[in-house]
Amino acid sequence: MNGVSGRMGYRQHLVRSILAIREQGGVLLADGETRVQVEPILVGRSEKKLADLAAKHGIEHWTTNLDEALADDRWQIYADFLVTKARAVAIRKAIAAGKAIYTEKPTAESFDEALELARLADEAGIKNGVVHDKLYLPGLQKLRRLIDSGFFGRILSVHGEFGYWVFEGDWQPAQRPSWNYRSEDGGGIIVDMFPHWNYVLENLFGRVESVYAKAVTEIPERVDERGERYPATADDAAYAIFELEGGVVAQLNSSWTTRVNRDELVEFQVDGTHGSAVVGLFGCKIQPRNATPKPVWNPDLADAHDYAGDWIESPGNREFENGFKTQWEEFIRHVVEDAPNEFDFLAGARGVLLAELGLRSSREGRRVELPVVTIGSGTGSAADVAAEPASDAVHDAEPLDAEAVDAEFAGVR
Repeated sequence: MNGVSGRMGYRQHLVRSILAIREQGGVLLADGETRVQVEPILVGRSEKKLADLAAKHGIEHWTTNLDEALADDRWQIYADFLVTKARAVAIRKAIAAGKAIYTEKPTAESFDEALELARLADEAGIKNGVVHDKLYLPGLQKLRRLIDSGFFGRILSVHGEFGYWVFEGDWQPAQRPSWNYRSEDGGGIIVDMFPHWNYVLENLFGRVESVYAKAVTEIPERVDERGERYPATADDAAYAIFELEGGVVAQLNSSWTTRVNRDELVEFQVDGTHGSAVVGLFGCKIQPRNATPKPVWNPDLADAHDYAGDWIESPGNREFENGFKTQWEEFIRHVVEDAPNEFDFLAGARGVLLAELGLRSSREGRRVELPVVTIGSGTGSAADVAAEPASDAVHDAEPLDAEAVDAEFAGVR
């Protein structure tokens, strides 16, 4: 486990996933009886931090030597929670060592690099997975059930609001590390959140076919962990419209410069011909067609109708465990008994592509189409081919691999 001293690596992956799995006696396999236990080795740069974590949680193994850990056959899975800039180099080493790999997103700083990692892992025949934690949120699992049941009829649109106020670091410490606000260090809300939005949208509503985005840096100067001021060079807010296959339109706002006036830090409203739903991390409210009020616009009279009262809280009907832990268990089953795993490096690469093209859309002030990509055998960039809008023929054709995409759009650079 490389990078466990970081916020996500420690809280979600080490404490709430791997240690929780260890405490429950391991991962239950498909036969319903056999369990496979987990044993972590902590990897990082600081001997003191690693030693303190190991002592605190009763972990026997830790090291500051990644190469040494990768060379040891005892460790079957390499898990990466490093900052984005450091991730690809470490993952290449793990691929060369033949380890199964589980990593946070984004998988790389560029689509080219993310696609290369997917290709290298495929060629090496190693199992690989990328964190898709938002899909495991109780609210989104309830939404998935509504979709599968046909509750919405034909889905028309998705509207999402994510974010909160991250303090600048002067009179109150910031809740996020300073590197998040430096583009040279891999920061930026588009790089952070668009990979999430890609897998949420494609798994619930359909593949993202185009993006129109506006990225802004609304707080130009912040204060880092040492109390020193620094220029914020990365975007801290992004406003985007995504067109999805099947005609669904999604509008998602992402911001670290907004004050929360909603029930949860993230909320999605899904509107369909037969009903609507508003979901967050945990909650899920629905309004079916036959319980929809009939508002009338009248600016001359105050509207006394309680619109919030028209929504019905959807029951959970089941217990939802921590999403990171659930996906960890699924990946371990994938490694041990070849259980299905669709959230692989290629899925991660699609998320990086959306972030890359979202930033391009913002720079160029236009809508950008996303080509369909597969691992293929080429080395070209699907991001490059989107320098001009792709023709409609691309979306009617069979999925293109990276080499075919370059051939199809040669010269548009």
